[in-house]
Amino acid sequence: MGIRSTNYIQRRSPTWRDLPIDLISRSPIARWAPVPLRLIVGYGFMEHGFAKLARGPDAFPAILKAIGVPAPHFMGWLTIFVEIVGGLAVFLGALVPLASIPMAAVLLDAMITVHLPYGFSSIKLQAVTAAGPQFGPPGFETDLLYLACLAALVLGGSGPLAIDGLLAKHREGPRPSSHLASSGGRGGAG
Repeated sequence: MGIRSTNYIQRRSPTWRDLPIDLISRSPIARWAPVPLRLIVGYGFMEHGFAKLARGPDAFPAILKAIGVPAPHFMGWLTIFVEIVGGLAVFLGALVPLASIPMAAVLLDAMITVHLPYGFSSIKLQAVTAAGPQFGPPGFETDLLYLACLAALVLGGSGPLAIDGLLAKHREGPRPSSHLASSGGRGGAG
C-alpha cells in the first residue's frame, strides 16, 4: 500500500503550485527588486526633508510646537536631518539597516501624533471644485508603506548598485584567484 500511495503522489495532476508563477523570483532579475524600493523611499524621505527646509527654518518647529511635541526646535531639525541624510543613505544603499532605525522612528512618531486620528487611507477625496480636487487630512497608510519598504530593505538587502555591497566586498578582502584556489594556494602545479 505504501508503494501505491507513493506512485499516486508522483503521478498526481499538476496543481496551481506547480505552475511557473514565480518565474521572475527565480530569475537573475529578482536581485534587482530592492533597487526601486531604495530609490522611492530614499527620494521620498529627502523630498519631505527638503520641503520642510523650503518653508523656512522655523515653520516645521512651529508645527511641532502646535501639536505639543517637546523640544520642538530640536525635534524639528532632528527630523529634517533624519529625512535628508537617512533618505540619501537609503537612496545610495549605504548602511541601510542603521539608517532605517531613526527613519522608522520618524515614521512611527508621525503616524501616532499626526496621521492615526484620520484612519488608514492616505487619500480622502472630499470634493471636486473648479479649483480641482479637495482632499482631507491623510491617514497612516503611507507611513505603513514606507515602514514596509524599510523592513524589506533591511531583511532582504539593498540589492545591486548599493554602497552596502561595496562595503561588504571591502570587508571580505581580495578573493583568491581560481588558479590559486585550485592548486591549493601554492601558486603552481608543484
